[in-house]
Amino acid sequence: MLIFGASYGSLFAAKLLLAGHDVQLVCLPAETSLINREGIRVNLPVKGREKSMTLESRLLPGRLSARVPDEVNPEDFDLVVLAMQEPQYRIDDVRALLTSVAAHKKPCLSIMNMPPLPFLARIPGIPAEVCRPCYTDPSVWDVLDPQLITHCSADPQASRALEGPLNELEVRLPTNFKAGRFADEEPTEMLHNLASSIDSSSWTGSAHSMELPVKLRVHESLFVPLAKWPMLITGNYRCVTTDGVRSIESAVHDDLETSRAVYQGVLALCRSLGAGEEDLVPFEKYAAAARSLRAPSSAARALAGGAVHIERVDKLVQAIAMEKGLESSGLSKIVDLIDQNLADNRSRAAG
Repeated sequence: MLIFGASYGSLFAAKLLLAGHDVQLVCLPAETSLINREGIRVNLPVKGREKSMTLESRLLPGRLSARVPDEVNPEDFDLVVLAMQEPQYRIDDVRALLTSVAAHKKPCLSIMNMPPLPFLARIPGIPAEVCRPCYTDPSVWDVLDPQLITHCSADPQASRALEGPLNELEVRLPTNFKAGRFADEEPTEMLHNLASSIDSSSWTGSAHSMELPVKLRVHESLFVPLAKWPMLITGNYRCVTTDGVRSIESAVHDDLETSRAVYQGVLALCRSLGAGEEDLVPFEKYAAAARSLRAPSSAARALAGGAVHIERVDKLVQAIAMEKGLESSGLSKIVDLIDQNLADNRSRAAG
């Protein structure tokens, strides 16, 4: 398995390694040397235990390696996992590797928040021309065959440990990755096999074996991965305020009725595209999960740190909502505030 990105990608990598699969991470030079020397560590909360369980790659059955993009040969891999933030794919060497993946016709599973454009092309009723301006560089995605890409609702919440090493990840919400099927049966069957191997794996580093959370679930519906959209708009992007950033918990619970209205509005958009109730997550379930998310989202932290590009799922949802006649004032305010923050960061970066 080849995974673009050593931050969020480390969580998926650890689960694959525990199931006995070999993984190569695509990352920066500093990350590459550290991971090849020390491996990765993923701190995973387990129900019934006070302390997190640490998955250390060097103790797992699968083999892990790390490479910079120009050292990778896509021909060596069965599946490519896209785990970098969307703006990173425009970087020259990452873009070149993605182009090589496409040339080798390798199936790609996205665990990004921002669904790759070729995946959206598989959903009737989402016009590509409306979506393209929401991407940092939409031309990056033109090389990929929609038949060979699918997308995951990246529900598990994780980030690098604050002031910790680059090879350590803290999981805050150990839920499941929920993937839509590929267009073809063969790569879809591979996903099912991966899911089964993860289900049957357990940690045996202590006196007894222990089943660990964070599974891969494969669904026939292409709308299951879109279930993350209401969560991102209601929680992640609303961490950004005119007075700075706040936690996802605060974004959701400081004004629960406004949060409910925003969430229900995005649910309505998903239903208008064809999603069924079984594809989506009710607001009450998300609000309960948000109680454990006591840090700002990665998008909010990036903006506070001066980022000039972030993933714009907010803008993507707005563009599709406008096309469907379902845009709300609440969504517009969120997008406008993110736009202003990015404009301010760009102005400061320009000097």
